[in-house]
Amino acid sequence: MPSSQYYHISKIMEMIISVNPKSVLDVGSGFGKFGVLCREYLELWDGRQKYEFNRRVDCVEVFQKYISPLYEYIYDNIYNNNILEIAPKLDNKYDLILLIDVLEHFEKSDGFNLLTTLLANNECILVSTPKKPTPQKDAFNNVHEIHRSVWSAKELSSLGNTAFVRDDISLISIISLNRNVITRFNQNMKRLKNHGKLPIESRLKKIARRIPGVANIYRKLKVTRR
Repeated sequence: MPSSQYYHISKIMEMIISVNPKSVLDVGSGFGKFGVLCREYLELWDGRQKYEFNRRVDCVEVFQKYISPLYEYIYDNIYNNNILEIAPKLDNKYDLILLIDVLEHFEKSDGFNLLTTLLANNECILVSTPKKPTPQKDAFNNVHEIHRSVWSAKELSSLGNTAFVRDDISLISIISLNRNVITRFNQNMKRLKNHGKLPIESRLKKIARRIPGVANIYRKLKVTRR
């Protein structure tokens, strides 16, 4: 369908923000929500104070009926093609390619060829694919919606340097041939997560100092969490 799981949107956006790409290719863009989110959180949140788009966000959508008027506003270039056919011929080198709930729609051999080609010509790929895809046929009368493959962490790791985000339902990872890209990504992810956690911990420490007995409980909880 022209949509994807909603539960992992925040995880995926943390990953995209941590990569901080100047150019993005959204493959299998469907409804276009990750194009919208990239525009919002890569453009409007970068401190510019101007309502303008300076980054390149392109998309590939093979099914014409999914391409709505929203696309014209969000995407710089719209490729209404099969990514398997155009991947070797893309004119631009992208900082980040999104394959979100897309990989399971390819036969395994096509998927490997696609990932290998994209990795050779671009900086990194964000893959999210279900660990156990449900049976799916040609939803919306679109044969490209059929689920054709199941992927493992080992298979994705064999393609290059990887960083996985923990998730019970999907394999979510960044893949790159450049080790430095993954190193920077891990550092930025850690910084992003710490940015949200530190104020909470600071408040707990203040509470612990003021209330008799709470300090000991807090220390025990902290040890347990480790």
